[in-house]
Order: sequence, then C-alpha cells, then structure tokens
Amino acid sequence: MRYNGWEMERLMEEVKKRFEVEFETVRVGDIALELLQIKNLDEYIDRLAEETKEGEKLELPFWAKLWPTSLLLSYYILKLPLREEPVLEIGAGFGLCGLVAAMKGHRVIISDIDDNALLFARINIIKNGLTHRATVRYLDFTKDTLEEKPSYIIGSEVLYRQEHYRPLVKFFKRHLTPYSRAILAKDYHLKAKKFFTLAREWFVIREKTLGFKESTEGENPERHLCNIIELQKKGPRND
Repeated sequence: MRYNGWEMERLMEEVKKRFEVEFETVRVGDIALELLQIKNLDEYIDRLAEETKEGEKLELPFWAKLWPTSLLLSYYILKLPLREEPVLEIGAGFGLCGLVAAMKGHRVIISDIDDNALLFARINIIKNGLTHRATVRYLDFTKDTLEEKPSYIIGSEVLYRQEHYRPLVKFFKRHLTPYSRAILAKDYHLKAKKFFTLAREWFVIREKTLGFKESTEGENPERHLCNIIELQKKGPRND
C-alpha cells in the first residue's frame, strides 16, 4: 500500500505538469469510481486550437472525454453473469469500462496508444484500489499481438475510423476463440457497414440498442443511444 502511495504521488506530479486536473465521481449501477479528469476540457481544447500553428494537425484529446457509449458499455459489462475472467479493454482512454470490469472481479488489461491516456488510467487504478486486478499497457490494435488470449475484449467508440476496420477484424481473429468474445459499443448513428461486412466472414454478430437520458435540470434532457455489438468467432461453439 505504501508503494502505491508513493507511485500515486509521482504520477500526480507528472500529470500536473501537463494538465489542470481533478477527480470526479462517476457512478455505474452500484459502483462509484473516482476518475481523474481534465478540468474544463472544452477550455483546454480551445487553448490547443489557439496554440496549433497553421498547417499543423490539431490532436484532439478524445481519450479524455467521458463518452456516453462508455457509460452504456460499462452498464452492460456490469450485468454480465461473469466472474474473474481475463478482460482486455482496447482504445480505453482513461479506462472507465476496464475499471468497472475490475470492480466486478475480472483481471483487466487497460490499453491505449496515447501516453497521457495510460497515465490517467494508471492513476485511476491506484485511486480506486484496483492494482491487484488491473494493469495498463500500450497496445496498438491495428498492428500489435498479445501472447495471451483474453476471454473478453471490450471497446467503446473504436469504430469511428474506417481505416481501422480491417486491422481490427484481424486483431479479433488473432485473439478470439470460439469460447471468447468481443463486446463493443458505438454511437447509434454510426453505421460502420464496412466493419460488419468484414467481420461477418469470421464472426457471429449480435447487436442490441441501449440508451439513457442525461439527468439535467432542464426540461429536455439529452437522450443517448448506442449499439452494443458482440462478436464470437465461428467455430464449434456459437450459442
């Protein structure tokens, strides 16, 4: 425990060199997590835009946003009747879905390609007392291969770039067996037809739609819809 305290202090010093941050309580069912967030994310993005020189590409911190699809995928994971399964979260950002899986008792790898995302995820693991169940790892699912094959690969909004569809299907082919599955969440309005065309050759695909309304003080709370997609490799077990 003392080691975790020292590491937390070191990591927080590092993150404060780059961002103004605060912890925010996020609830998923009966789970409450303390998640490190960038203060005033919109203002931070505006400042990035102002500092980006003409002709340079603006790198938006998509990893830092709490996406509605991540919340819905977390609720879905929470309701799965599973215990202590190895889980890999890809494109995790600061790792909400992986943290929920770890709180449920799974052994989790939270992965991303952004160093800042991995830094935030590591802090969130320590803050929520999950170092015995969750680790972080740099992983580019468009080209990397893991030695282990997790029981579940989870990911929120990993289908927003079409150039990732083919390598993502190949990643699932390498890492899934007929006894494991991928569970993805995407915005309801993103059709991703090419991904499904590629994936159907190798996987049984099941889809369902989930949604929620934001609790706001206004009269018209925003409603969010997402598709939950389950992929299971074709083989002797497709039930």
